[in-house]
Parts: sequence; structure tokens; C-alpha cells
Amino acid sequence: MVRRPALLRPTLPKPPAVLTTLPGRFTSRLHDERVASWLGIALGVSILVSFGTGLVSHFMQQPAGWMLWPSRPVNLYRVTQGVHVIGGLATVPLLLAKLWTVYPKLWQWPPVRSIVHGVERALVFVLVGAALFQFVTGVLNIGYWYAFRFYFTTAHYWTAYILFGALLIHVANEWSKARRTVMTRPQDAVGRRGFLLTVAAASGVVALTTVGEAFTPLARLAVLAPRRPGDGPQGVPVNKSAAATGVTSAARDPGWRLTVTGRVARPVTLSLADLRALPQHTARLPISCVEGWSVEANWRGVRLRDVLRMAGVAGDARVRVESLEPYGLYRTSRVDAPHWRDPLTLLALGLNGEPLDLDHGYPCRLIAPNRPGVMQTKWVHRLVVL
Repeated sequence: MVRRPALLRPTLPKPPAVLTTLPGRFTSRLHDERVASWLGIALGVSILVSFGTGLVSHFMQQPAGWMLWPSRPVNLYRVTQGVHVIGGLATVPLLLAKLWTVYPKLWQWPPVRSIVHGVERALVFVLVGAALFQFVTGVLNIGYWYAFRFYFTTAHYWTAYILFGALLIHVANEWSKARRTVMTRPQDAVGRRGFLLTVAAASGVVALTTVGEAFTPLARLAVLAPRRPGDGPQGVPVNKSAAATGVTSAARDPGWRLTVTGRVARPVTLSLADLRALPQHTARLPISCVEGWSVEANWRGVRLRDVLRMAGVAGDARVRVESLEPYGLYRTSRVDAPHWRDPLTLLALGLNGEPLDLDHGYPCRLIAPNRPGVMQTKWVHRLVVL
């Protein structure tokens, strides 16, 4: 057998000593499989809950053509979006603790031992990257700080599928090891238990100081919430003012009219005085924002179904509600039959016993049960029957 000369044998460059000796420096008992497994289980459950509630939020705001969301229960969106945002914030300590526990594995040498090992590490990279992207951009969105140039809703929606898929693969790959590790009782569990309880307490504190944005009795504790019940005109927060959207003059115009057009038996045009002369109804409904905050209020106005029936609208019609806003993704919203036929759906003219404030949509706004706040269109001036 002819041996290849030593000079021609392929050799790998010798890694720096700092990389080969670094793994031995991670001596804490908390960098072990048991802690990582418990944190991974909690984190996986939290991500699954966020994924499910996030889909509800997305498809309520951007429903497919065949989707008909119910108008009841009234607080469905309020609960699901509150769980999505408040639970997502409470997950941040879990994610940070999980990353801290497993980060010594990032310094393993050689970094890739085989093709299969390389694929596994790549999937973990995707999982970690997607999780960090979702939580960092989610927190920025909640705080109304858009430090990125991409459209948050689209990026958040599609990255959620990447995160969900990577999580499923990771669970399938690690399940047997995690199950074996969790079921084995360690000899010394005091330090590990204290660490896990500290992480759980941190998540609890985050939830407690945020939940008041949706649960009014705890509003005073909501120091991390961007909006709290009671703040804002007439005791209800606002995200966009009339001045910011450029509708002040048009909304205050004495010549303002509400028109009903499109596929109608007879077009209808109503002044503010005409609307006030119609039968008035009161509904206690929440404004529930995508950022997680919500607050109940007493709204008074005309039932949307009464106005549409004046125009002879068919019972299965869809209606596009148009705002005076000159531009914006949510200057219009679609109201399907289950909502506009609901007696709680109003063209509101008053709020909490007072005439509607300009920043809340004066002279007329939509308020309906089980709808995201961005779809409760303000400064309404036209109803188009589709």
C-alpha cells in the first residue's frame, strides 16, 4: 500500500486554546440538562399559547374571505389578545433563563461533528433567532417604538410560523432526552429549584405589573403597560388622536353627513341631528387594542342594523365602514353579517354619559362586540354595502 506523503494530508487548523478550554469553565450546576429541560417545557407551552392567540388576533384583523367571526362572546378578543401580550411579556424571563442555561453548548468544539449534528445546530439557530426576533420586536411594538423599517404585523405573523415549525422539530428531537432527564431525581436539587423559582417569580412580577392594562382592578399596578384604564379623554385611552390623523376640520364640519351606499335598495344620507333623532341604545363594550390594553365603557348611539335596514340592505351583506382619515391601513374596516346584525353593534355618538370626544371618533364611530380596537373605526362618514 502506498502511503500519501504527510505533507499532502488534509489538516484542519488548530483552534485557539481559548475555545478548547472554554467549555470546562462552565462549572455551575445550573448549566445542566434538568434545568434546561424544565425551562424548555415551560417556554414551549408559552410559545404555543402565544402562537394560538396570535393567530386569533391576525385573522380577526385580516380575515380570509370565507371567515365569519362571531360577535359573541363579547370579550373573546379582549381575553385572547390580553393573554397573547401579557403572557408574551411574562415569557421573556423564561427565554433569557433558558438561553443562559444552554449557552455553553454554543462553545462546543468542533462546532459541527457530522452532517446530522450540523443540521441540528442549524435548526437550533433558527429556533433561537426566531424566538429573539418575536419577543424583541413584540416588546418594541407594545411600547410603540418602531425602531425597525419593516411592517411589524406581517413580519411577526410569518416569523411565528418559522418559530412554531422549528419548535416542533426541536421538541421531536429532544423529547426523549428531556423526558428522561426530568423523570430522574437529582441528588442535589436545592440550587436548581431556587433558580427555577426565581425565574417563575420574575415572570409572575412581569405579568402582575402588566395585567392591569386589561384587568381594571389592578390598573394601579400596571407600571409596564403602555396604556391603563382611566387614562385618556372620557376615561378611555386613545392610540391615535384626531390631530395626528388629520381629521379635525372634517370631523367638526357642520356639513358632515353619514351616507349608506353600494348594494342598497335606497341610498341613505343622515346628518348628526338625524342620527340623534333615531332610537338611541346603550351598550357596555370594551375597546381592546392589539398592544394588549383594554377597557370597558358605556357607549350610546344608533344600532348599525337600524341604519342599514333603512337602506334596505340584505341580511347576509358585508359592509365596509369608511373613516374620514385620508390614509392608513385601518381607515376602513369590514363588518360581516354576524356583527352588524348584533344589537350591541352601534354607531356611537356618546361615551360614558357624554357626547363623543373628538379623539374617540366624533361625530360618529363604530363600536361592536368581539372586535380588535383597530377595527372599531372612528370618524365614520360612509357605509358601503358590498
